[in-house]
Amino acid sequence: MATTTPIHFSGNPDADAFLGESALALMIGFVLDQQVTVQKAFSSPLELSRRIGGLDAKKIAAMDPQALEDAFREKPALHRFPANMARRTQEFCAAIASEYDGDATAVWNDATDGADLEQRLLALPGIGEMKAHSIVAVIAKRLGVRPSGWEEFTPRHECLADVDSPEALVEYQSAKRARKAALRAQQSA
Repeated sequence: MATTTPIHFSGNPDADAFLGESALALMIGFVLDQQVTVQKAFSSPLELSRRIGGLDAKKIAAMDPQALEDAFREKPALHRFPANMARRTQEFCAAIASEYDGDATAVWNDATDGADLEQRLLALPGIGEMKAHSIVAVIAKRLGVRPSGWEEFTPRHECLADVDSPEALVEYQSAKRARKAALRAQQSA
């Protein structure tokens, strides 16, 4: 990936820079992005890297599961559910290690088109359809990787790919809250 452009998802300049430098950090952020704030999910890869001496998919895949869980549990915990997310992160890294020789960028760089990219993402542990579509949009809009037909596999509403500054993160979260409130109101009507 090797971009020097920060990915403004964490609210922390150092963590945002790390997301822009490390495809694995960005992808782990997506794995962690559930039942915690976006900022927590995407700041945690930098802290995990500090706690375990760097982010490397092969190293994480081979770690003692308890040691990885301990790194997730260390205060402040990296996630609301540290044991479960340590396991998911290790499963994700094992897939990147075995399927892509440890190179997270190969997930998108080697995709033949948007449909192939979506399938590659969906095959990864911790990545469902909503996350896959957000990731397609992020790599297209933030990283400039646009396999043919990528547009078909992106969200039709505001998503993290639209976040290009700390201010845009605040706007995104506000729009997301409003969209969720409208959906709840529609369901209860």
